[in-house]
Amino acid sequence: MSKTAVLEELLPDELSDILAQSDEGVFLHPKGRSMLPFIREGVDKVRLARVEGLRKGDIVLAYFDGRYLLHRIYALDGERITLMGDGNLQGKEYCTKADVKAVVEEIVTREGRVRQPGRAWLWRNTLGCRKYLLKVYRKWNKLKHTTI
Repeated sequence: MSKTAVLEELLPDELSDILAQSDEGVFLHPKGRSMLPFIREGVDKVRLARVEGLRKGDIVLAYFDGRYLLHRIYALDGERITLMGDGNLQGKEYCTKADVKAVVEEIVTREGRVRQPGRAWLWRNTLGCRKYLLKVYRKWNKLKHTTI
């Protein structure tokens, strides 16, 4: 059974219980721009699944410092995880494996197109030029939505 939850209203243990009971995962409408260009607020939703193993490049939902965060894993060092949004130029967050509550299994567009998130190896390794790539993306996206 598929569920849509209001994330801010759920405690981490409640989310874990919902994921454990759901065969199809839980859908989440992400907020913010930190996962651009791969996940867009107001356009995409993500299907969360329970954590069964973590790998570098996974997009995860973590709960720490009293808030939920949807970011990509940049490094795994034992129990410590380094997270960073795809749309961020700097600013990494650090949590533990126990803080990770779900893994993004699918990204679904407004039109219903389903994408697998992938590990974004190339994107993770272009941090030096990401500023320019994001600038081009934002200009292209703005032009695409401009009517004449």
